[in-house]
Amino acid sequence: MLYPFFSCSTLLADILEALANSLMASLPDPVNRLIAALSYLPGLGPRSAERIALYLVQADLDSVKELAVALVAACERVAPCTNCGALTEQQPCGICGDAKRDASLVCVVERAVDIVNIEKSGAYRGRYHVLGGKISPLNGIGPEDLRIGELQARLAREPIREIIIALPSDVEGDATSFYLAKLFTGKGITTSRLAHGLPVGSGLEFADSLTLGRAIEGRRPIE
Repeated sequence: MLYPFFSCSTLLADILEALANSLMASLPDPVNRLIAALSYLPGLGPRSAERIALYLVQADLDSVKELAVALVAACERVAPCTNCGALTEQQPCGICGDAKRDASLVCVVERAVDIVNIEKSGAYRGRYHVLGGKISPLNGIGPEDLRIGELQARLAREPIREIIIALPSDVEGDATSFYLAKLFTGKGITTSRLAHGLPVGSGLEFADSLTLGRAIEGRRPIE
């Protein structure tokens, strides 16, 4: 007898869930609590959390203690920069306090981790500002919920001449970018946005239609 595909998929999911529950029941309670705690970490599903937990409980105790100390120290000593919002151990952060950085140029990002990615490129020598999110009415996030007021305050005390908006190219990112561009219009501030186009080394067959469209719109002369 042949079973419909969705029935087989449902059956397989039920079997896997039963096996997972059976394993959880056979593990000591502290291990189960560790698996549950690790499951909350971004990018870790139940299976990955389970593998990490089982590795840790069988690892050398000194190594586990060193990991625990490092976690606690990072949480206690690292905080957002009071000026730009970057993760830092000192106030202000090293980027805000670096006199060699271009203080007239500020790159606006969604999250502090985005600063790390831009810094890896080595192509930017200005400063940053972390918004802490994107405007999303469906999720109840408005401009007042982001660090836009802090950015306006910086404009009054810092010699900022250009704001580079480096937000994701999704609906919320576009809405936030347009809001910021309109907010600073007529205030003597140049607003720009990161170019969107084809990744280096990739062919057209690997690009989606939206990326291709924006690459065509953002074309520039060959120099």
